[in-house]
Parts: sequence; structure tokens; C-alpha cells
Amino acid sequence: MKTDERRKLIDSLTDDEVWIFYASCEKELKHRNLVRTRNIVGERGEFLVIKTYSEIPGSPNLQAAPEGTQNVDALSRKGERYSIKTLSEPGKLTGVFYGCGNVGDSVVPEKKFEYVVVVIIDSDFNLKKMYEINWEQFLKLRRWHTTMRAWNLSITKNFVNEARLIYG
Repeated sequence: MKTDERRKLIDSLTDDEVWIFYASCEKELKHRNLVRTRNIVGERGEFLVIKTYSEIPGSPNLQAAPEGTQNVDALSRKGERYSIKTLSEPGKLTGVFYGCGNVGDSVVPEKKFEYVVVVIIDSDFNLKKMYEINWEQFLKLRRWHTTMRAWNLSITKNFVNEARLIYG
């Protein structure tokens, strides 16, 4: 269905019908095992990472980590842990990483994952860019989020230059 046709269909719905349609889409995504939680943006990113890595020769085959695993969203067959953060354009800040030390700590925190994959999607949930950094790069690039009392990443020129471009 083309964008114009979708727009006409959606415009013909009442507000209540749009909410019902949204709920139906969410249920269908769960039925098809495309999402596990209500975090649709994050789930879309995790799906895209697992799919994209499986399509790139030489890349590890990833599978979803068990639900509730802190900072780990996917695992490789070798046991490597991947943290996945998804941004919707025009966003430039990832969600936070808990348990990765505190600001001002002189001790290097215990390694929580081997890689971070940052996924950037557009408003239609299409993949625009995908970057990968390792734990050491994460420690170098992370920024303290005062309100959340945890770390996040800012997608700056420095980040883009440091990261490995997986897609885009």
C-alpha cells in the first residue's frame, strides 16, 4: 500500500478507531514474534540488528537475549553480549546504560557487554544507520546523564568517526 493510500485510510478513522488500530498492530507484532515488550522503538532496533547481522557475511549470528537482562539485548553464538540502543530521527542521545560505573569513579567498571550497536530509524521505522562500538570505545565515548544517574551515548561527529558503520 502506498503512502497516499495509507494516509487516506488513516484519515477516514475516528480517534477511537486509530487507538484500536494501534492496539491491533501491537498485538499482531507480538503474535508474529516481532516484539516482546511495549517498547516498540527499542524492539524495532533489536529486530533490525539481529536481521542485519544475519545478512552480512562474516558477521556473528545474533539471537535475542532473555527478557530483563540488564544492558544486554542480543547474544552471539560465541557468547558475546550486545547492547542495542535505538534512536528515532532526529534524536542524538541514546537511552541510558545502568550499572556501568558512576561519574568520577577511578576504577574501571566491570565489563557489562562486548559491543554497543546504535540503530537510527526514521519516523516510518525504516533503518537509516547502524553503528557498532566495543566496550573500550563505550568507556571513552559515554556521557553522564545527571538526571538518570547513568551513562548514555551522544551521536556526535566523534562517535561517528570512532564507530564501525554496519549499515547506511
